[in-house]
Amino acid sequence: MSESDADRSLQERVEMWLAREMPIIQMHGGTSAVREADPETGEVVIELGGGCKGCSVSDVTTGNIEAELITWSEIEEVTIRVPDPRESLGGPEQAESIMGVDRTEGGRGDWGSSNPGKDHL
Repeated sequence: MSESDADRSLQERVEMWLAREMPIIQMHGGTSAVREADPETGEVVIELGGGCKGCSVSDVTTGNIEAELITWSEIEEVTIRVPDPRESLGGPEQAESIMGVDRTEGGRGDWGSSNPGKDHL
């Protein structure tokens, strides 16, 4: 660790590492945010969003992040949250339209259903 890195907070160093070593997150339209980086407890919480929601390789990305950060002497626990894409839409219980935008798959039916329903012409 360089002298200038030693002057940075744990959160800043984790953010810098993410930007430098995990460019694939942003390249695929994803976002990352360090929500917590407590040097006293060694707990780091990172949240991935944007294109990471529902991405088929997000498990690989989170595994790579965890594998590296847990090797840092000041980090004891790494938690990475990747929100379920349905959470941001309110899940299947939410009304089918948000501000006039039909959010069902293809605008034809229920979540993942190939049956358009009784109201379909």
